[in-house]
Parts: sequence; C-alpha cells; structure tokens
Amino acid sequence: MRSCFTILLLFSAIVAVALASNEEDHQVISQVVEIHRLRPQTGSAGYTVPQLDCLSWRLAVETNNLQNWRSVPKECTNYLGHYMMGKQYRHDCEYVAKQAIEYAKSLKLSGDGMDVWVFDIDETTLSNAPYYARSDVAFGAKPYNSTKFKEWTAEGKAPAIPSVLGLYKIVLSLGIKPVFITGTRENFKQVRIANLKKVGYSNWAALILKGENDSGSAVQFKSSKRTALVKAGYRIVGNIGDQWSDLIGKNVGARTFKLPDPMYYIG
Repeated sequence: MRSCFTILLLFSAIVAVALASNEEDHQVISQVVEIHRLRPQTGSAGYTVPQLDCLSWRLAVETNNLQNWRSVPKECTNYLGHYMMGKQYRHDCEYVAKQAIEYAKSLKLSGDGMDVWVFDIDETTLSNAPYYARSDVAFGAKPYNSTKFKEWTAEGKAPAIPSVLGLYKIVLSLGIKPVFITGTRENFKQVRIANLKKVGYSNWAALILKGENDSGSAVQFKSSKRTALVKAGYRIVGNIGDQWSDLIGKNVGARTFKLPDPMYYIG
C-alpha cells in the first residue's frame, strides 16, 4: 500500500514538473513570436524589402538621425505610398495636432495681440500628396524635379491637412495670430494666398515667402524670419512644421511640433 502511494506521489511530481516546463516553454515561445512581430520582414502589401527595413528607415528620418538624404529608397516606394495614402499618416498627423491643441489651450495669453503661432505650409498646412502620388514622382523615390513641382504649386490645388486646419482654427479662437513662413518663392504669393483661402485658412498676421534676396539654408532663412518677428515684439508661443529645418535654429518658439514627412528632406 505504501509503495503504491509512493509511486503515486512520484508520478504526480513528474506531471507537475512537466506541466511547469510546458508552461515555461509556452511563455518563451510566445515571447519569441512577439519579438518577431516587432521586426516586419516586408514592406507595404507584403512586398519583400531585402537588406532594408522601411519602417526603421522612416523612423530614422522622422527623428532626424538620417540627414541630407536626397530621395526615398526605391525599395520603399510601395511602403511609403501605403503609409502616406493610408490611415496611419492621417492618424499620426491627428495625434500631433491633438498635442498642439492641448498645449495651446493650456497657455496663459497676454491678450495684447502679440502672441503668434508659426505654421509651415508644404506638408503642414497644405498637402502635396496628390503630386507625390504621381508615377513620375513615386512618393519621393524619383529624383526631385523643381520644374514639375513649381508647375504643381502654380495650380493651387493642394488640399488642407485636416488636423492642422483644426489646430489653426483653435489657435485663432484663442486669440493667437497665425503666421505662415514658407520656403516657397515670392512669385507664388498670390497662388498660395488663393490656395490657403480656398481650403479654409482665411486669416493670418503674416504670410512670409522666400524673396530674391533670401539665401542660405532653410534653417537660416526661417531663423531670420522668426527673429524678425521677435524683434518686432511678437511672442512665438508655438511652431509646427514637417521638416526639422522648420523647428531648429534661432527663436523657434516656446514649443515646437513635428509632423511626419518621409517623402523629402530640406536642410
């Protein structure tokens, strides 16, 4: 009787160990599966991207770890198209705008009309996605063609980025004056005004474009224009743009907000 009981205890111990081992193995296997899920092996719609993780490439672009690049890797064309025309880009913009709106509403404004919010235009207030979606542009995978882009700009058909338009309206309602600073040349001023008004941007304190005498990098140009605003007595309470060159340099403002743009780089 005792021997049977001993055997039963030994069998129970073996089963318990086996179950514990199986449970531990299951947890390890689950962790491995989750790790691999965090490292996608394909780009958009299942296109294989050998030697290149396009999601990681986009992260490097957005964090400014990858600089002075001239075009999107051809292997990432489908990935970028899927991102820009799909819901993820829209959701990313909405999240940035949400943070900006919460910040704007938290401000204690002076009420003297000297608080301003700086907006970039391309890929910030207006979207050039219809242009970049063209086969001859391929979301930035094809070499930049200034003639073609100027022709697109001259059409004045760029749609608004809805979430940024929402931020613009909130800024206005709070008594903060919008200021647009863009690298677009001065000869496109009337086109830009018409395009902005057509999609809902109807009022601003200043629209600053690049003149004939403006030279140097985008950082230098935008820094000089912001500095001029500050010298005129304005307080830059917020600043939003899609390029890091919109958000670095001198007098960037009390707080900056970076929108996604993996299609091109402006230094």
